[in-house]
Amino acid sequence: MRRSLPPTSDTSAFTRPSGDLRAAIRSLGPYIWPRDSVETRVRVVLAMLLLIGAKVANVYVPIFYKHAVDALTPASAGGSAGLGGGPGAVVAIPLGLIVAYGLARVTSLVFAELRDAVFATVAQRTIRRVALSVFRHLHALSLRFHLERQTGGLTRSLERGTRAIESLLRYTLFSIVPTLVEIALVCAILWKLFSVWFALATFVTVMGYILYTFFVSEWRIKFRRLMNDTDSKANTKAIDSLLNYETVKYFGNEEHEARRYDGALQSYEKAAVRSQQSLSLLNVGQSAIISLGLAAVMGMAAKGIVDGSMSLGDFVLVNTYLLQLYQPLNFFGVVYREIKQSLIDIESMVTLLAVDREVADGPDAKPLAVDGAELRFEGVEFGYDPRRPILKDVSFTVPAGRTVAIVGPSGAGKSTISRLLFRFYDVNGGRVLIDGQDIRGVTQSSLRASIGIVPQDTVLFNDTVFYNIAYGRPGASPAEVERAARLAHIHDFIMALPDGYQTTVGERGLKLSGGEKQRVAIARTILKDPAILLFDEATSALDTHTEREIQANLREVSRGRTTLVIAHRLSTVIDADEILVLEAGRVIERGHHTDLLAARGAYAALWARQQEASQAAVGSSTGGPAPLPGVLAPT
Repeated sequence: MRRSLPPTSDTSAFTRPSGDLRAAIRSLGPYIWPRDSVETRVRVVLAMLLLIGAKVANVYVPIFYKHAVDALTPASAGGSAGLGGGPGAVVAIPLGLIVAYGLARVTSLVFAELRDAVFATVAQRTIRRVALSVFRHLHALSLRFHLERQTGGLTRSLERGTRAIESLLRYTLFSIVPTLVEIALVCAILWKLFSVWFALATFVTVMGYILYTFFVSEWRIKFRRLMNDTDSKANTKAIDSLLNYETVKYFGNEEHEARRYDGALQSYEKAAVRSQQSLSLLNVGQSAIISLGLAAVMGMAAKGIVDGSMSLGDFVLVNTYLLQLYQPLNFFGVVYREIKQSLIDIESMVTLLAVDREVADGPDAKPLAVDGAELRFEGVEFGYDPRRPILKDVSFTVPAGRTVAIVGPSGAGKSTISRLLFRFYDVNGGRVLIDGQDIRGVTQSSLRASIGIVPQDTVLFNDTVFYNIAYGRPGASPAEVERAARLAHIHDFIMALPDGYQTTVGERGLKLSGGEKQRVAIARTILKDPAILLFDEATSALDTHTEREIQANLREVSRGRTTLVIAHRLSTVIDADEILVLEAGRVIERGHHTDLLAARGAYAALWARQQEASQAAVGSSTGGPAPLPGVLAPT
């Protein structure tokens, strides 16, 4: 019975290949020979037995062929009279050998196909498990990694790496090892049947071919690696440009983007040409070595026929063995190149597993126990770069069921607070607590399950409206999704769409307006039903009318919940139980809206500037004079 995959990423089995075949196989070993799957182990053993059976049958093919030729050759039986006293004997003996020859060929083919069929499950399951481990690890990495990543190159590394696993397993287990076994058997048979010189000539030819392939392929690796790098860069540029399609159009920079992409393609073109030229050199050398070896062995066999020490069947046997070896040897060059390429691709993928998570659950981490959901920052210090601190001794408390707002100029550190709350980063000093529990001591999954966010820029999946709302709680029923949409006041809009809840929203939700995306985000958060709500500049990108509607939705959603509001527009937080003014990473003022205005400090000055800008905008839109600057709204 197939066992389910482990719920968490286990990358401990991986070692970085660094071009080492043994290290790569060791890395994949726990997946090929898993402790928890008897079925997989049985498949591996059966595949190996079938492999041996195929090679033994393959070695017997030329022997049956030799005997059939000898049986049909008058000289092998002492002339035409030696054929056996009648046509019946001539037909009966070679017919049996021919049937045996055919059966040996069929048996070899059947065993090889059965081997592939049996091992296919092992290979594909290994690919699935490794890909899932890498995928989980990528999601476990810190926000810092994902902010610095190049999506195109990252996805290409994952794609090439998983594909390379199958190539590595197939070529290593079913090409290199069987070919080496067959070479050893052939050399032994030639030595026993004829002389050491036949075995030696065959061995020297094979070793010369392998060594030449090895050294030239090693030299070619740099060209292939350069092809990978330039391919990733070209892919990254293409994806980045297409993701920013509107920006490209706004500035009329289509040709600029085409030139950048073409520059990357030119680099790939040069690397690909050099790789192909070096491949041609490799192929010519391989053919020359095999041809020389084949000529030498056939020359010795021809000499043996002339002096009577060998039969025509022996000549055919030697020739057949060499030609039979030539095919896997010729393929060996391809196999070696593919293995080296697979190692490069796997190395690129496994390098991702070597990236430090930065933020990880401790060995004794426990689920967050929520009881009221009081949120507290105690003397928090943090900086993305130790040389540039962002938050400096920030302390505040959001009592259970209350609303606290954080305001301040851009760059003050407001959004950093939300990232610390979700534990995308760990604080450099101080603590973040929920109901008295340091969030560094609880599991990240339970922490994030307790917090719901409506961000400034809601990014939706390129899927249906239903899927994007249900993302708040995967597995929710249609009735629950519809209820969340009604509470977010977006149900009627959805039903007016041609396909209703099954309408696709487009890449990053581009088919929806800003207000519609925000309402989807609100519905998603309602469905999640978190204990703590975080509104991070949730309406700053909306027009005034839409902002007021969304604000009403947010107030309705946050009623009775612990809520942290990060805002730029002060008009959106005047009803908060407490407002914190953040400047240069420090809390410089705190209090209620009216109290802060009365204090005529930083908050009052910021309020005055925003009111002045708002009234000036209204005046310019109506054509009338702008109000006098510096006049505060009634408090």
